[in-house]
Amino acid sequence: GDEVIVPAYTFEATAVPVLKLQAVPVFVDVLPDTYCIDPRAAEEAVTERTRAMIPVHLGMNMADMDELRSLAVRSSLKILEDAAHAHGARWKGRGAGSLGDAGSFSMQTTKLMTAGEGGIITTCDDEVFERCQSYVNCGRASETDRHGHQVLGFNYRMTEFQAAVLRVQLERLVSQTEHRENTAARLSQGLSDIPGISILRRDERITRRAIYQYIFKYDPEAFDGIPRNRFVAALEAEGVPCEGLFYEPVYRSSLFHVDPADHPWLTLGRDGRLPWADTDCPVAERAAYEESVWIPHWVLLGTAAEMDEIVEAVEKIRGGLDELRKAEHPLIRIKSQGRANRDRFEKRIRDSVPAK
Repeated sequence: GDEVIVPAYTFEATAVPVLKLQAVPVFVDVLPDTYCIDPRAAEEAVTERTRAMIPVHLGMNMADMDELRSLAVRSSLKILEDAAHAHGARWKGRGAGSLGDAGSFSMQTTKLMTAGEGGIITTCDDEVFERCQSYVNCGRASETDRHGHQVLGFNYRMTEFQAAVLRVQLERLVSQTEHRENTAARLSQGLSDIPGISILRRDERITRRAIYQYIFKYDPEAFDGIPRNRFVAALEAEGVPCEGLFYEPVYRSSLFHVDPADHPWLTLGRDGRLPWADTDCPVAERAAYEESVWIPHWVLLGTAAEMDEIVEAVEKIRGGLDELRKAEHPLIRIKSQGRANRDRFEKRIRDSVPAK
């Protein structure tokens, strides 16, 4: 029955563990210029039952950890950083995952570092460390075992082979991060001059930016009412890997299927509705269904010239709205070098991985 504050615009995996621990996720909106959790919305959501917050460092930004840490102190809350997108990111010189009571990084297939699956937990709390050691090791006590917590554990540990694969990737993480920052800056410079396209704000307190996905905002009105998904299909036809509906607000997602019978601790409304049935997060919904465009991180390992080609592709679409409106959907058919462009991007990332 404890409450945990979660941003609405994230993957379902941020919220599901809350339910697994018999707590209640409380969804709050995100900021329109970063898509990270809105600290004011989080503060308004705090009740006497709130115990923790899970800020998500999303896509190419970090949550406002100064405001959230201040809120945590005022309200006696724990902070668990969801840093699944933020390998190597730094806030005022401090690494993502070191700014709260604990943090987690994903090593799933698409991430900045990957072993196929698995992850890393970071913490500055000895008790949390011991609990984690016990959970991942079938309930066995930690080697230090100073706190004496006996838990029912699981076999939640990656293999030594996966860890070895990840350690190699650590050697190139910083250089790849810097390369992505440079190409993203060039891409932002070009896209910012196109009417109807806007760039997410980079907080100056982010001293190193990890870019899992390059995200920009699309304004349908500036493109004569053409919806975002049609624009994304056209951009794909031009050879630029991208997605529109990358995440949904969790409370709307089909993956977040919650049967009240399986979660008896949830307080239901008079008509048996779930606690978040009336949740309204307009920024998250607009981002999900109308305006966000996501480009995967490996594209940013390309050259400055290739970033210019992405800008040229958007400009081409902007200049051909009549053709775009008439084209088939979702397979937009525009004469282009799209397949060749995409092949070149993919070859670039393959060639960038050094042989060992």
